[in-house]
Amino acid sequence: MNQEMIQRPEYPRPQLVREKWLNLNGAWEFEFDDHRVGDDQQWGSGTKEFRKQIQVPFAYQSQLSGIGETGFHDLVWYKRSFTIPADWTGSRIILHFGAVDYAATVWVNGKEVAFHEGGHTPFHADITAFLQQGENTVVVRSEDFSRDVTLPRGKQYWKDNSASIFYTRTTGIWQTVWLEPVNQLHIKKLKFKPDIDKNEIQIRTFLNQAPAADKIEARIDIRFKDEYFTSTTLSFHHAEETRTVGLHDFNDHGLGRWWSPHNPNLYDVTITLLVNGEAVDSLQSYFGMRKISVEAGKVMLNNRVYFMRLVLDQGYFPDGNLTAPNDEALKRDIELAKEMGFNGARKHQKIEDPRFLYWADKLGFLVWGEMANAYDYTEEYVRKITAEWQEAIERDYNHPSLVVWVPLNESWGVPNILVDKRQQQHALAMYHLTKSLDDTRLVVSNDGWEHMRTDLLTIHDYEWRREELEEQYATLEKTLGMKPSRRELLVGGNVYENQPILVTEFGGIAFKKNEQEGWGYSGAENEEDFLKRLADVVEPLLQSPQIQGICYTQLTDVEQEINGLLSYDRVPKSSLEKIRKIFGGRVKY
Repeated sequence: MNQEMIQRPEYPRPQLVREKWLNLNGAWEFEFDDHRVGDDQQWGSGTKEFRKQIQVPFAYQSQLSGIGETGFHDLVWYKRSFTIPADWTGSRIILHFGAVDYAATVWVNGKEVAFHEGGHTPFHADITAFLQQGENTVVVRSEDFSRDVTLPRGKQYWKDNSASIFYTRTTGIWQTVWLEPVNQLHIKKLKFKPDIDKNEIQIRTFLNQAPAADKIEARIDIRFKDEYFTSTTLSFHHAEETRTVGLHDFNDHGLGRWWSPHNPNLYDVTITLLVNGEAVDSLQSYFGMRKISVEAGKVMLNNRVYFMRLVLDQGYFPDGNLTAPNDEALKRDIELAKEMGFNGARKHQKIEDPRFLYWADKLGFLVWGEMANAYDYTEEYVRKITAEWQEAIERDYNHPSLVVWVPLNESWGVPNILVDKRQQQHALAMYHLTKSLDDTRLVVSNDGWEHMRTDLLTIHDYEWRREELEEQYATLEKTLGMKPSRRELLVGGNVYENQPILVTEFGGIAFKKNEQEGWGYSGAENEEDFLKRLADVVEPLLQSPQIQGICYTQLTDVEQEINGLLSYDRVPKSSLEKIRKIFGGRVKY
């Protein structure tokens, strides 16, 4: 097997970095199991030679995988060999998967080591006891459920070919696979909770197990822009300990160290775990001091009224589908969006690669984190989406760029929420579940319409006529009286409680700039017409006294949709400066 070409070589977990790790991306053996014989024939033992080769972490449906087959193959198998580096001797070895869609079983040297359900969130296994000297073999069985409309899946279509707003499916491994060595006792995770009002950062440090009788400490060193800031030492009596650190610094008036899109200030953190004074683990991380809140009906960032100027970002790529071809592509999407005047993105129906959030943190870009939804409601759907959503919140909690959680969108998964009490309670439960896990961010219960309890009242409106938009958003009464897609804004007996109002989908103007055919919610004939139509939908919202944020559909063309500001291969449809001038127009706040 040719394993020379490593795909996506960057460190996959930017919020928790260890020096030693081994990337397992690249060439793997691969097999479709359409006749479902792999279990009976014990393919997990690692003795079967698979006939195909695939480039991990790209799903077989993508061109970058080397396969590019878009048909239904819901059961697939992977295999590759690896050797543990000699200097890892004596360490525990952890095998990590960034994301495998949908259900994954993993064997190492013929022994099952992990099972995970959920197509968008990470999992890992301690494989130390299953390793052998020299070459080892890992086998992955991934099962998708492509036609199951109760499965949390996002934009992956359950029919043969992409159509309407649905795109090519992703089956199997689609984020980085990697190994890392750790000490028997090591840091499992960190949680940073900033408080700009007190000028403090709460640091919760979690060990993988309860400490023994030894003296166990963590030394926490904090730096700002490569300059030493402060240190503190934390003693462990339990598996979790918390330390609150005062950050004595002048922070307002743009002279300090708070995080914002304009000033994406980050504190770097080194945490060293000591057992009887000896260092046994060391991690690099970072945090940002920022606050997102609603005060007196206004969206506030760092205690100042803030207008959210977002773009809808599907996170699809022409050759990689859900997987970006490289780290630079994730970074470049943010840079292009900022150059067009946006201060953030709503990541639509996708729990995005952590590397995107890393670049959003570094470059200064707000992110709305949205669950990949199902389309119909069952009790089994509730179990699956609830479990995976909790994993998503856990994974992304520390990113300062992430400011809003969106568990549901446009009543997907709860199609009868207007009249079905169970579906109403599910949406309400998702809101409160999110709040119970993260009280630092805003939560939108059901983006677009048919809200239960919600921190923001969001509206999806693809009206393209300027005069209609000006009329609709002229007064609060008219805005609250609208019925987007003939849906109620609030359901389940909920009434408007002075929440900030944002239009979080609008525009979608189709403009064909290359050979790609497709559709949009309205159409432009040429660049001049495109810019005029863009101004016609953007300016009425920017000028409305009711609207505190917008999210334009969309950043790029995607497959059969040509309603992006950029083509699918990221070429602007007009000059970035002209687009920026429209989106950077007069804003009331």
